[in-house]
Amino acid sequence: MNLIIRLLITAVVAFFLTKILSGVHFEGFSTAIVFAIVLGVLNLIVKPILSILGLPLTIITLGLFSFVINAIVILIADYFIDGMTVDGFWWALIFSIALSLITSLLGGIAGSSDD
Repeated sequence: MNLIIRLLITAVVAFFLTKILSGVHFEGFSTAIVFAIVLGVLNLIVKPILSILGLPLTIITLGLFSFVINAIVILIADYFIDGMTVDGFWWALIFSIALSLITSLLGGIAGSSDD
């Protein structure tokens, strides 16, 4: 149940971020749900590989390279989802930072009410 709630939070936040950010577009809310599922799978499979490969750069940049890895994962999701478009790397970077911050806040609020 917790997984479904986190996927729905990610889908809702991503959908509303597309209304604010002009460089990221979804065809509809169903595309945002597909995006949340694809993003979860990519975070499970691809992100650890990219994190290991980028570990030296992450250490050198004091962790800032992890934002680049998140943007790359967003661009990979854009490649796999037909109803989603990201206008470039910088939009993916801004979108990934905003998505991470807002879903963390909402996930913390939703998680604290379960206790």
